[in-house]
Amino acid sequence: DLGTADPRSPLPPMLRRLRPVLALVLLVGTSLALRRLEDRVLTTQQRAPRWYKGNTHTHTINSDGESHPDDVVKWYRSHGYQFVVLTDHNVLTSVEGLNALHGLDARFLVIRGEEVTDRFGGKPLHINALAPSRLVQAQGGESARDVVQRNVRAIREADGVPHVTHPTFGWALSADELAQVRGLRLFEIFNGHPQVNNEGGGGVPGLEAMWDQILSRGVLLYGLATDDAHHFKRHDDRTAARPGKGWVVVRADTLTPEAMLDALERGDFYSSTGVELNDYAVNDSTMTLTVRETAWSKYRIQFIGRGGRVLHETIESPASYRFRGDEGYVRARVLESNGDRAWTQPVMLDASPQ
Repeated sequence: DLGTADPRSPLPPMLRRLRPVLALVLLVGTSLALRRLEDRVLTTQQRAPRWYKGNTHTHTINSDGESHPDDVVKWYRSHGYQFVVLTDHNVLTSVEGLNALHGLDARFLVIRGEEVTDRFGGKPLHINALAPSRLVQAQGGESARDVVQRNVRAIREADGVPHVTHPTFGWALSADELAQVRGLRLFEIFNGHPQVNNEGGGGVPGLEAMWDQILSRGVLLYGLATDDAHHFKRHDDRTAARPGKGWVVVRADTLTPEAMLDALERGDFYSSTGVELNDYAVNDSTMTLTVRETAWSKYRIQFIGRGGRVLHETIESPASYRFRGDEGYVRARVLESNGDRAWTQPVMLDASPQ
């Protein structure tokens, strides 16, 4: 019995009593539908490639840095980075707790790492291990090149990604020695530490010149800019290894260790000491980049090929270079009027990368 009808309402009394329940059911159903739609939109956005700013070389009190890992991570997060790799000397710092405190899905990530620190003949030989599954012991060797090769192999066996750090620190490695290392895709072309001889000297080429020598041999290496930060409190000390000096900007569809490292190893990133790009694209025939210009700076964009030769220079942005096919490789460099730089990764044209 639905009861006697109320002449003021078209609904019987029983249905009137159920009306709040029905409204709640409708509201819940609508909310769930909207949540599923939101999830689909977020999933689509997360899968669309984005640029992530990160640093792959920094130190804490776990080796020779001056700051606690928590303070180091907070510095990078508060200064607009999306990821940082902690790379203490022969120490693998746990990052689970740091990610629990500071990590944000699709916004900030801490990746564990280690700077495998070795020597030969008094020369410092350092190779970063990015996201290894375990601590990598320094391997030693019979020559500088052999030490690097053994450590690169050990990092790969630990499921990590190796990158050689500051090869001109202590004048440790030559372009010839680096070009002979197998299983390596990454090395530093800029390091923010004030004592690593980025520009070379005394007849020894600087890091960017070494890069061109290696690429000209048909050996594909991608170039990183890093902080190598040790000092987060000595703000006015020019001898300090401070943060914010060099970084990479990686293109990936999601912010995970796997996505960051995959993009680095395929060269889908640019390196910078201050210049920002709005976009960078390469297809079968053309390399194009667009500088995010500032009002107080002017820019030169250079496309560089075999032997470090400037193939084309322009002050226009966007800037493009059409491949001829005989350049050996093509990479781009952006020179900013106050000394900042950006480097895109090389495209090999007439040689199979080794």
